[in-house]
Amino acid sequence: MTFPIVVLISGSGSNLQALIDQSLQGNLNVEICAVISNKADAFGLQRAQKAGIPTHTLDHKSFDSREAFDEQLQLIIDQYQPKLVVLAGFMRILTETFAQHYEGRMLNIHPSLLPKYKGLNTHQRAIDAGEKEHGVSVHFVSAELDAGAVILQASCPIEKTETADTLASKIHSYEHIIYPLAVKWFSEERLAYKNGIAVLDNKILAESGVMYHPELI
Repeated sequence: MTFPIVVLISGSGSNLQALIDQSLQGNLNVEICAVISNKADAFGLQRAQKAGIPTHTLDHKSFDSREAFDEQLQLIIDQYQPKLVVLAGFMRILTETFAQHYEGRMLNIHPSLLPKYKGLNTHQRAIDAGEKEHGVSVHFVSAELDAGAVILQASCPIEKTETADTLASKIHSYEHIIYPLAVKWFSEERLAYKNGIAVLDNKILAESGVMYHPELI
């Protein structure tokens, strides 16, 4: 039996593509039941359609409130009865009600070594702060922005000549490795969320989760 998931996007969908590729290669036993975007021109919708995955567009600008948008989004998601919701570049701040509805079964990927640099423009902020390293984190979604329990991180050094663009390119290569890995762990019931804490193989993870190494694959 494949493990049903729904993926939410707002843009290019490169992490969605990583999930599709890993599934096609047999490394990830999931069924992407649907891809939903809040932007009709998101390239990720084309990626999904090419893979034969049902797509939906829900324009947040058509709703009077964040709550109304999230209510409709929840209705669309729940018709597929997914066991996991995957935020893959979904650029929306979620309401507390929505986050609680999917508590423990919704993941996000954020381009920083959380809890550092929540929010936007993380690459430039890390450079401006004189950080020696930067990275990316997969975490459970909570009502507080970028504050849910961290599952998995990958890091890379920040070179003296680094720009936000070169750093982003490095980080993207890691994103496409660690996000499918975290989804794989969850689909295999190795990963769980208990009382606000991430648990892997029945062991409570540290605040920074697991640091990625190639032998984890």
